[in-house]
Amino acid sequence: MLHRFERLTKVIGEDKFLELNKKCVLILGVGGVGGYVAEALARSGIGKLILVDFDTVDETNINRQIIALESTIGLKKVDVLGKRIKEINSGCEVIKIDEFINMDNYLDLFNYDIDYFIDACDTMTVKKVVLKECVKRKIKFISSMGTGNKLDPSKLEIVDIRKTVNDPLAKVMRKFVKDEKINSKVMVLSSSELPVKTGERTPGSTAFVPASAGLLIASYVVRQFIGK
Repeated sequence: MLHRFERLTKVIGEDKFLELNKKCVLILGVGGVGGYVAEALARSGIGKLILVDFDTVDETNINRQIIALESTIGLKKVDVLGKRIKEINSGCEVIKIDEFINMDNYLDLFNYDIDYFIDACDTMTVKKVVLKECVKRKIKFISSMGTGNKLDPSKLEIVDIRKTVNDPLAKVMRKFVKDEKINSKVMVLSSSELPVKTGERTPGSTAFVPASAGLLIASYVVRQFIGK
């Protein structure tokens, strides 16, 4: 199995790779951003991935989600992604939580021994409470802000929530952090690009912005784990 990750160990060393193999990461939402996060972490040797999503693959997901193919339309996202991860890294333990997370059950996510919590969900109320809970429990955490209606992946960056600009979702989260008097750093993936105005409630999306966001988050988490 180690031979499979030979190219990675050339960069980080075998000892650091073995550290990654002991880590558990929870990913809340495995769509456009979260799917790429999960795949990159699986290809980086993370030992346990907890995939949380209640959705099924829809035809409209094909333009941007790594798990969305004509052959996977109608299938549960956690099932499709779980199978894909096992084909990449059979040694990775995959826990699938096929539930809609809301105010009634979000605390169930914290029944696991999590090394990193990645929020890539779309529900604002849930984004707020899981952030607050991670801060309370001192669990390492990163949240994806808005990637919809954006075209330029070079404008993506990982910053403290207080430094975000031109991101409507981040604006709401900034207010929440201020109102809750959260003083610690709150790291997020955000884009400084002004969103395209479509005049529609449902945001548009591209193949490259959500994917780039997911890869940036995965890179950040891996580098946090190995101390770089």
